[in-house]
Amino acid sequence: QVQLVESGGGLVQAGGSLRLSCAASGRTDRFYGMGWFRQAPGKEREFVAAISSGGGATIHADSVKGRFTISRDNAKNTVYLQMNSLKPEDKAVYYCATAKGSIYSLQNFDRWGQGTQVTVSS
Repeated sequence: QVQLVESGGGLVQAGGSLRLSCAASGRTDRFYGMGWFRQAPGKEREFVAAISSGGGATIHADSVKGRFTISRDNAKNTVYLQMNSLKPEDKAVYYCATAKGSIYSLQNFDRWGQGTQVTVSS
């Protein structure tokens, strides 16, 4: 099995930046892509970004395009989410996940980390 551990969350002022990391361990050869999701209080979990196994393909939700960038370092089994120009509405618990198949199907994301809190003050 794959274990995922997120880090890098915290409190930041609006307009600031954070970089989230997700370190994968265990059977990392089994997954195809990785992604970031978030869940705000009282809301459903939503997709943020995803990246293919080789890093050649990325997807970003419209709400974060131009502000967030997903990347990965396969030598370190780590995926990153660089978040710039943060807004109060970006406040949420951010989760990383692995995909057994194509990153273009959200149903393929089936392994989740414990999440890291991001809070943006106005």
